[in-house]
Amino acid sequence: MDSKIVAALKPEISPVAILMKDAPPDGAFMIPQGKWGCVMWLLASAAKGRPAAASRANFGCPGGGVGLGFGNRYLDWPGGIECFHYFLSTGNDQWEHGREAMKDARPQLLSRSFEHFVHGERYLKSPELVRRFVEALPITDVAATYVVFKPLDQVGQDERPEVVVFLVDADRLAALTILAGFAREGNENVIMPQAAGCQSIGIYAYRENRAERPRAVLGPTDISARLYLNRQLGRSDLMTFAVPERLFREMEGNVDDSLLAGKRWHEVLDARAAR
Repeated sequence: MDSKIVAALKPEISPVAILMKDAPPDGAFMIPQGKWGCVMWLLASAAKGRPAAASRANFGCPGGGVGLGFGNRYLDWPGGIECFHYFLSTGNDQWEHGREAMKDARPQLLSRSFEHFVHGERYLKSPELVRRFVEALPITDVAATYVVFKPLDQVGQDERPEVVVFLVDADRLAALTILAGFAREGNENVIMPQAAGCQSIGIYAYRENRAERPRAVLGPTDISARLYLNRQLGRSDLMTFAVPERLFREMEGNVDDSLLAGKRWHEVLDARAAR
């Protein structure tokens, strides 16, 4: 798929399209069924040129299943969803059922995840706040069998992405934010929810694609997701800018009249190239 945004933005990493499909692309990278993995691996694989895919049978972790739109997979968390509430906050060593669940949880989690299962990731102050966090998520059950990640330039003309994800530095993030609001009244055209990295590119962007006025979703605010993405792409400065398909079309149509066609943006690119 040709993109005016890409031609003008000149991103250093390929944007990634997220599509709903009945089958994965040939040669797609997939996390093996029953194995732990992070959705950021799928995103990074596509950004580097190899399509990736997930299904209800292989999404890597319960959070990844939630983020990609396979329902409330937190119900499958070792020890039950309440153990997830403690995992994301104070740790399961704080209550009797959590301590009992540790034995069964150990073989299901990587060593670092198990450590967080015991002592907590400390992303929220209490299990009750995590419960409310989960209740507020736009949990979705997609109709498609597979959620597919493809480099944007590999998307066919007959394919329609649900979301286009840009992986960008601060300068390109600023430019995309301006473009998202270029032809609109109002100033709040980008949101940055506290969410897992997969939720920022998945269910939050899906929700926006169904909204009357879709907004872009900035992330990841999830430190674990940032670590995995950084390791896969060899960068520590990248943000995901997830653009719902309807907003992407709107932005594509405005490139020629926007700052991306002007002298100031080329000065920014020249300054970056000279560093």
